[in-house]
Amino acid sequence: MIDIALKIALACVALAMLLNLWSLLKGPTAPDRILALDTMVINAIAFIMLFGIFADTTVFFEAALLMAMVGFVSTVAYTKFLLRGDIVE
Repeated sequence: MIDIALKIALACVALAMLLNLWSLLKGPTAPDRILALDTMVINAIAFIMLFGIFADTTVFFEAALLMAMVGFVSTVAYTKFLLRGDIVE
């Protein structure tokens, strides 16, 4: 039963990632694209976590944690670049 639920959840997250990709490519403004990219990172983290549960291994959880940290820092840096034009002050 859990295998079926995991497969359905993986399919839903994959569909969400495709819709985020469409929003990333067709976003009318740069802030919309940043938001789409941040949401795609969150969906990728969910996909990695679900795949880790499906594969019954803990390696993917560490990868998801690293991706969460890098995703947060990259979103903040890109937003700061758009607002000020420079990342490092």
